[in-house]
Amino acid sequence: MDALLLSRIQFGFVVSFHILFPAFTIGLASWLAFCKWRFIRTRDEVWHDIYFFWLRIFAISFGLGVVSGVVMSFQFGTNWAVLSERAGNILGPVMSYEVLTAFFLEATFLGVMLFGHRRVSERMHFFATCMVALGTFISMFWILSANSWMHTPQGYTIAPDGTFHPADWWAIVFNPSFPYRLSHMALAAFITTCLVVGGVGAGYLLKGIHVEPAKRMLRMAVLFAAITVPAQILVGDLHGLNVGEYQPTKLAAIEAHWEPAEPGEGVPLVVFGIPNQQAERNDYEVKIPRLGSIILTHTWDGDIQNLKAVAKEDRPPVAPVFFSFRVMVGLGMLMLLMAAWSAWALWKKRLFESRALLRFWRLMMFSGFVSILAGWYVAEIGRQPWVIYGLLRTSQAVSPTVEAASVLTSLVAFAVVYAIVFGAGIWYLVKLVKKGPVPHDTGPKADEGERRPKRPLSVGDEFPDEEIREAR
Repeated sequence: MDALLLSRIQFGFVVSFHILFPAFTIGLASWLAFCKWRFIRTRDEVWHDIYFFWLRIFAISFGLGVVSGVVMSFQFGTNWAVLSERAGNILGPVMSYEVLTAFFLEATFLGVMLFGHRRVSERMHFFATCMVALGTFISMFWILSANSWMHTPQGYTIAPDGTFHPADWWAIVFNPSFPYRLSHMALAAFITTCLVVGGVGAGYLLKGIHVEPAKRMLRMAVLFAAITVPAQILVGDLHGLNVGEYQPTKLAAIEAHWEPAEPGEGVPLVVFGIPNQQAERNDYEVKIPRLGSIILTHTWDGDIQNLKAVAKEDRPPVAPVFFSFRVMVGLGMLMLLMAAWSAWALWKKRLFESRALLRFWRLMMFSGFVSILAGWYVAEIGRQPWVIYGLLRTSQAVSPTVEAASVLTSLVAFAVVYAIVFGAGIWYLVKLVKKGPVPHDTGPKADEGERRPKRPLSVGDEFPDEEIREAR
């Protein structure tokens, strides 16, 4: 447990918490914009009730995402000073673009979105909601551009002192893996929100409460899942082909492919096995002949790079990559099954009566979060031992003066603080969900009510709730 390993664990711990909330709010902001648009078009108060119900959840989730993200920026200076020094000329400006475009856009319209519904017109409030949704997407654009460049770097030059300098910003931003990562992550965020919205609606229907809002939530979730889940599978396939071209060792780890294929035999698909990195084989392996070639190369007898083709020190940890990928794909197949079943039930007008299907939605409600984490582990562990693929090793990027004891102390402190902060935040979110959508109170106008400034998380107080206030 040296400083390098502890720094990796610490950053992985923080990122694992952080990625969940932005992914959820990216999709949730778009869902809010849709609900607001439906209300403006129909003047149906049920859509307004749904909007303000999810707005409260968005506000808490957005705040938790900001809190968890602040810590990461400090770690670049404390734990990964060499990475910041050598790649800062490229990563720094890209991250600055995220602040100048997305963060400022969100900060400008977030207050109007959270508290302006009593002070501005409905159309202006809808516009503010759309701008926040756009801001979350732009933020994802720049973050994934920076991360993708570290996986497939191009458009750079390396100075004699080892620092990276931009040579072509267009090539840097739109590096080879970026379009696939952006599409894959955007769909993952939307599907994650879709499953939560549908799962909450299904839960209400099972209990026989908030029936009309629940039906609309579940109906829209079904329609959205029927489109996005198959699209995600297609994008995932294209992303896999891109990985095979630019990060072949990662693909070999994903498939636990140790030996070169015999001529004409193709690559088998390892359905199950326990990768044995020391012995360079898979124990208890179950595989399907040629299916790997069909999926990975779209040919009958195509081959991919095997793990033995690279030195041991250049291979990623195989087992976590292998199992994480199968968790992600397995959940994706369950999502596809649920989407198809739900679409058929909706067409047959049996969606809301099938208790088995409603329980399926509740069971899968948080599967999007698990899939995002599994996919992230595949991407980040799979590129090891490189922090900038093929150019800068993770062991070379860690701060040379950081001590293991200090990293361990901060890691324990993070774990304790995160347990308290996020435990309280998630508990409050559960309380909001249990309360459910309530009829929206338009409240006083700007010249009739109080004018004192409000904090973002106070949006939960916008609607009187005796149960929540007593609990707090």
